[in-house]
Amino acid sequence: MNVVIDEPVELRDRMRSLAAVAPDQVRAQLVREVAIIAAEAVPSALTPGAAGIDLEAVCGSYQRELWLWLVGERTWAQCVSGLGGRLLRRSTATQAG
Repeated sequence: MNVVIDEPVELRDRMRSLAAVAPDQVRAQLVREVAIIAAEAVPSALTPGAAGIDLEAVCGSYQRELWLWLVGERTWAQCVSGLGGRLLRRSTATQAG
């Protein structure tokens, strides 16, 4: 199963303008908002209630890659591929445990 999350262009544009001024706050906000987007985009089997996954924690552990996407060092395809893999692994581990 692939996790498909459309690129949040509006989020990127909004956060980029603030990144130079308040990078720590932007990183935290980016994690929270990507977790919300992921919760809306992933199959119900991967939602926090169904699989016991803390999406904000998963996104938080992926914060560096999200930041690199934000500043243009990674494409969304690269970023979401890795994030999707983490979500799938956590889902599998949670369901098995």
